Amino acid sequence: MTNQENSGFSHFDAEGNARMVDVSAKAETTRVAEASGNIRMSSEAFELVRSGQVAKGDVLGIARVAGILAAKKVHELIPLTHPLLITSVNVDFAFQNEQNLINIKATVGICGKTGVEMEALTAVSIAALTIYDMCKAVDKTMVISDICLLKKTGGKSGTFIR
Repeated sequence: MTNQENSGFSHFDAEGNARMVDVSAKAETTRVAEASGNIRMSSEAFELVRSGQVAKGDVLGIARVAGILAAKKVHELIPLTHPLLITSVNVDFAFQNEQNLINIKATVGICGKTGVEMEALTAVSIAALTIYDMCKAVDKTMVISDICLLKKTGGKSGTFIR
């Protein structure tokens, strides 16, 4: 048994060296991943975002575009990921009024040989960071939290639901 088989991590060869996984023999399947995360902020910043009154512009519109762009560039950010021909990316937001929190959800789809979990997680992360950037003049105490994979379908490992 190789070190890779012992560890269960596919991004290492038998000697423990980092490698990009060879997916050439894998079948193309439809794959979808959903991720979410939160950004909590002051009531002032929350109300400005919700009412569209942030001086820098449409916070959620810009964050949505940033999340979509980030999903398409994961291979440039995370060293051992594959460049992918993504077929869909959706980034949505939900206001949690009682907590001054914005929930961010990203859904990424592909018909390919590898999953899009990293793309969905990156879309959420960059959307949250964009919200932070656009609101930091009003609130530097914002907290980004709970970024996680909610669901993934397709591929050899099948369906995962948190």
